[in-house]
Amino acid sequence: LAPWIPVVGLEIHAQISSNSKLFSGSQVQFAAPPNSLVSFFDASLPGTLPVLNRRCVEAAVMTGLALNCSINKKSLFDRKHYFYADLPAGYQITQQRVPIAVNGSLSYSLCIDNKMSQMVTKTVRIKQIQLEQDSGKSLHDDTRCQTLVDLNRAGVGLMEVVMEPDMCCGEEAAAAVRELQLILQTLGSSQAVMAEGQLRVDANVSVHHPGEPYGVRTEVKNINSIRFLAKAVDYEIQRQIEELENGGTILNETRAFDSKLGCTVPMRDKEGKQDYRFMPEPNLPPLILYDTKSLPANMNHQQVINIDWIQERLPDLPSVKREKLVEQYGILPEHSFTLLNEDGLAEFFESVVKQTQMKPKKVIGWILNDLLSYLKQHSLTVKESPVSSILLADLLNLLEKKEISSTAAKRVLAELWKGEGKTPLEIVKEQKLELLQDQKELEQICQAVIDGQENEVIMMVLG
Repeated sequence: LAPWIPVVGLEIHAQISSNSKLFSGSQVQFAAPPNSLVSFFDASLPGTLPVLNRRCVEAAVMTGLALNCSINKKSLFDRKHYFYADLPAGYQITQQRVPIAVNGSLSYSLCIDNKMSQMVTKTVRIKQIQLEQDSGKSLHDDTRCQTLVDLNRAGVGLMEVVMEPDMCCGEEAAAAVRELQLILQTLGSSQAVMAEGQLRVDANVSVHHPGEPYGVRTEVKNINSIRFLAKAVDYEIQRQIEELENGGTILNETRAFDSKLGCTVPMRDKEGKQDYRFMPEPNLPPLILYDTKSLPANMNHQQVINIDWIQERLPDLPSVKREKLVEQYGILPEHSFTLLNEDGLAEFFESVVKQTQMKPKKVIGWILNDLLSYLKQHSLTVKESPVSSILLADLLNLLEKKEISSTAAKRVLAELWKGEGKTPLEIVKEQKLELLQDQKELEQICQAVIDGQENEVIMMVLG
């Protein structure tokens, strides 16, 4: 029997990091009191009009450039109609026909067989990035059989990043989204905190035999963690293969991932394909962007967005940062991934290196084996570490000067974790952990041991 080939494509909604919403002046703030951040436009009162937020456009351009996209100098807004309690207007403003950015790519790396030392780099094509509004939030209260609607999120700016179906398993999907998350956070275009719904992933999954057309795909909606994404995709691949091998058929349906059960469950089928009745948004003109060549001479710079100006100010992306870490400190490429994957760990490492005489290659061992495993054990972030970079550097300096042994250093580190405010040197003195350098002192200790055990010494000599 020919093997099955899984195909995975992703649609990712990233909330734009902006003080106000995409088309209104309402503030954006997570966990604000329900319905406290809703303008007349967000509530869709008659006669209200959208005003495009410049910051959101810049964030989308920046993200497009970082993902190697072509930026469309003219993009259009559309209305996508559907009726739901948390969508007051009955339509969402999006970019269906001509989005702001197209034809990009994202390179990501993953380990082979969970071996950090064997990494492979892959690329996924980015079909497009479009600007759109978020909907509000419906809270279903089953006990009272009612639904409560919170419109604080209605109208918040989103970038939808559409990835082509270039992936084949959960691990690849997870690695691609993690890399995208790092890029967004580096750019500052989205905080991309999945726990706060700032990054939500829909995964399209299908399976087919080699040489055959793609199979029927299902869509797993609103996955809110990278770990769950990998599990949901792998479960769905396996489910489809088993279904087909048992003579069943795959329905073109929308599914949800149940993280407690570790499986996907049907939400609704797509048989009667929903007609979104896309139409041009009549209240917004085309979005026109410029570059240095096309910028009109007499134009006020505050009123236009210059793509080249944004391009010149792009920060170092994660891939470049990793290369620099490897080059500058002589660490292994796989270690550079761990340093960047943990928020704040690269800065912590560089800070320790600056304050210690120990070689970076040795410092990285202490950071990854001791610091990171402790933080993971206690579910702490780097910023919450009770051991600061200064304390760790002081400890490593004692070790480097051979004032303590590495066993003693580990004991001191264990004491430092308690966060009692003692310095490494104070702990060493308190617990008498110093290495003795003085030969005479060592001879005296040895002599005292021998003098106190005369019988045993005689027996050893005679033996």
